[in-house]
Amino acid sequence: MDTVLSGIRPTGHLHLGNYYGAVRSFVKMQNEQNCYFFIADWHSLTTHPTPENIQNSTRTILAEYLACGLDPEKATIYIQSDVPETIELYLYLNMNTYIGELGRVTTFKEKARQQPDNVNAGLFTYPTLMAADILQHRAKWVPVGKDQEQNMEMARKCARRFNNIYKTELFPEPQNYYFGAEALKVPGLDGSGKMGKSDGNCIFLCDEEKVVRKKVMRAVTDNGPQTPNSEKPEVIANLFKMMSIVSSADTLRYFEEKWNDCSLRYGDMKKQLAEDMVKVLNPIRERILDFSSDTARLDKIAAEGAMKARESAAATLKEVRRTIGFRVY
Repeated sequence: MDTVLSGIRPTGHLHLGNYYGAVRSFVKMQNEQNCYFFIADWHSLTTHPTPENIQNSTRTILAEYLACGLDPEKATIYIQSDVPETIELYLYLNMNTYIGELGRVTTFKEKARQQPDNVNAGLFTYPTLMAADILQHRAKWVPVGKDQEQNMEMARKCARRFNNIYKTELFPEPQNYYFGAEALKVPGLDGSGKMGKSDGNCIFLCDEEKVVRKKVMRAVTDNGPQTPNSEKPEVIANLFKMMSIVSSADTLRYFEEKWNDCSLRYGDMKKQLAEDMVKVLNPIRERILDFSSDTARLDKIAAEGAMKARESAAATLKEVRRTIGFRVY
């Protein structure tokens, strides 16, 4: 059984793109692999959140993960800052990582442009903290998006360099895990690109029914089909894509026919899409409210997950200290 690790920063809420893009696959994966899912609250410090934001956001994401079906009995679900071993490994990896290669990381350059008044050392060494998250569990697979591929290469470089310097095979080189057909790309409501929090074009899993309907009815469209059986422009193709994800095959077929014979009314389509989204989201939202209302239960799940994660990380760190030449506790 391979070890798989995935993390998410506690910023905002999970949305439909997260759910169909990865979380549903995580739920399946936890039955097949040795999975670690963590909430990356240390990573969030690069944007200087308040203590209240960290605590509330961490519990929010944990509740939403659980509501989507992640099971603490099947996978290790923990909060990053509950595993201090990560920081010690982060220190060792930083000692073998060079300023030049960190400075070439595209995500650092982009973040530095976005927040020029807050280009901090944590932002600069983000890839080595990410490497420590992965290598402490000696994970083989890491589900990542395109924007994280360079950071994954840095994680592999950290593993190779440590192994070469200390003449060991302690760390496997973690590989990118791609869900393929299992993961669906959910388009944004603005008609272009994918659904994302930063773009303000998403449906959150915790959105109330009236909010979902309002957002869907505002989705970008055009003047409608002018020629029978014509190709759909991107904004409309995206609307049909969303419908293909949440609606029945018969519903999708009905509106495809309406498009092809030029009788499609976007208002009707959006109303149907909104109702189908509500039907998908309501059970998840109810579970989110259930978990969110019981902070004691969330804290207990986090504590139990931290204990399992620390056991794994401590075993790795013991070998790291012995390999480097430090005293082993």
